[in-house]
Amino acid sequence: MAENDADALKLLHELDDPEWIEWPRGYDPRKTGRLFADLLARLNVAFESLCVSEQDVQDSSEYGRITIPDKATIAGTRIVVCVSKFGSLALICADNPRAYLGTEEAQQEGVLDATDLATTRAALTGLGYVVIPEELIENEYEGQTLLRTPGQRVSWWDRYFGER
Repeated sequence: MAENDADALKLLHELDDPEWIEWPRGYDPRKTGRLFADLLARLNVAFESLCVSEQDVQDSSEYGRITIPDKATIAGTRIVVCVSKFGSLALICADNPRAYLGTEEAQQEGVLDATDLATTRAALTGLGYVVIPEELIENEYEGQTLLRTPGQRVSWWDRYFGER
């Protein structure tokens, strides 16, 4: 579990293996799928609503997403949880990934309630997911796995949630 941004950044570097781009060494899609199903069930109960899931995104390091409907949240904005195939990494995003600079900005804008954020985070961490702040995942990628063309900006998002 990442206790702070420095721990989270260290974890991102540790998981960055140039030989394994789309999923990590030892990746077990069945185990990941069971964990994802458990997360969906927890969120359905926690928000007293049917959340929508998309999974097994082809040619992507992202395993899937769960959308908590806007009608189930205090602020009336949907919450999207993105789950990576790497190290049980997860993101919590208001409305959509990259719609806000992160959960802090979304809270300041009044579109993400602190209670909903805490409920979502508890469901994730209770299953062993590591929640990476969206603000951090948008930082420039510092690893060696993804190639860049001159002038191209690549972020940690591209590494652990983007398409290949």
